[in-house]
Amino acid sequence: MSGVSSGTAVYWDPYDARFAADPYPVLARLREEAPLYYNGQHDFYAVSRYADVERGLPDWQTFSSARGSILELIKSGIEMPPGTLIFEDPRAHDVHRRILVGVFTPRRIAALEPQVREFCARALDPLAGTTRFDLITELGAQMPMRVIGQLLGIPEADQEAIRDFVDDSLRTEVGAPMDFKSGAVLSNEMLADYIDWRQDHPSDDLMTELLHAEFEDERGVTRTLTRDEVLTYVTVVAGAGNETTARLIGWIGSLLAQHPRQRHELADDPALIPNAVEEILRFEPPGPAVARYVTRDVTLYDQPVPAGSAMVFIIAAANRDPRRYPDPERFDIHRQVGQQLTFGLGAHYCLGAALARLEGRVAMEEILRRFPRWDVDWEKARLAQTSTLRGWDSLPLVVG
Repeated sequence: MSGVSSGTAVYWDPYDARFAADPYPVLARLREEAPLYYNGQHDFYAVSRYADVERGLPDWQTFSSARGSILELIKSGIEMPPGTLIFEDPRAHDVHRRILVGVFTPRRIAALEPQVREFCARALDPLAGTTRFDLITELGAQMPMRVIGQLLGIPEADQEAIRDFVDDSLRTEVGAPMDFKSGAVLSNEMLADYIDWRQDHPSDDLMTELLHAEFEDERGVTRTLTRDEVLTYVTVVAGAGNETTARLIGWIGSLLAQHPRQRHELADDPALIPNAVEEILRFEPPGPAVARYVTRDVTLYDQPVPAGSAMVFIIAAANRDPRRYPDPERFDIHRQVGQQLTFGLGAHYCLGAALARLEGRVAMEEILRRFPRWDVDWEKARLAQTSTLRGWDSLPLVVG
């Protein structure tokens, strides 16, 4: 049996809203029936087995990020602005990433925990005594925005506007890909004023450090970042840190509602929470797929994938591959998750992984401390419609 499918036997479309509610049955079929899948309508290939994603993501020489990591972006042919490190390959990527690594340190991330806890308390304390609230509205859309805003140095009064701009740029119409023709997703104009202001008013934040960080560029010249380069970095951090963590918080709410016994264990023993966060990230990755541009002819499952193709690595499918995890469709906070693919692999491993884990852990601790029991009003819960992220736009909890 051929490893490639034209879509006649099994069909998967990242833009099709029919797959949003529960994509996993069709992803399971892809893994078994079409481990190399071809979608003729949108002209892309996809792999779904853990081993293929694990091998492919670090192979930037074959599967390049230089044309973007979003399928629509790759197909658009838009040229990436220099310095957009998530859309670069080594060596330029390594030079630009080192700058962020130098300011996005473990020490800086760990020091954020009191503020993360404070933001959670600010969001949750006013809900004491209530019988229902929307977890996304009250916490998921609030706390990550405050944390990233504080990290960057964006004034609190302006953080919501930045978050809404980034979120809106990621949204798609039902059944439709993102529209990159306007360039809105790559725009960073909203942040320009903050950069200019910080230049004259330095502070203890990432934006100030980026403005003054010295580095050796690709040509061997020691210099600081240009204004446009700083804008690009700040845009990347602002975009990457808001929506994904909001989705993680939503999955905490919905999965623990569906598994009340495990939620009870977590409330009784918070030491279990870090591993529970890992299992949630495995079970429901906020970013279910990532795309790459194929730079050279490659053969997978005895089938040619020509240079110039788009390849989608379906992380949500790989994270539930029975070849990697026993009984992978079972949610288990005690599972030894080990290496998972939610944060990627290789050169583009998520720089914000430690921050996302910190925010997820603290959010779960603070939610369980105040609300050890809840159900979800599923009729009013609403999934976000986006081709790049999957999670809850609205998750009404009934507490008590």
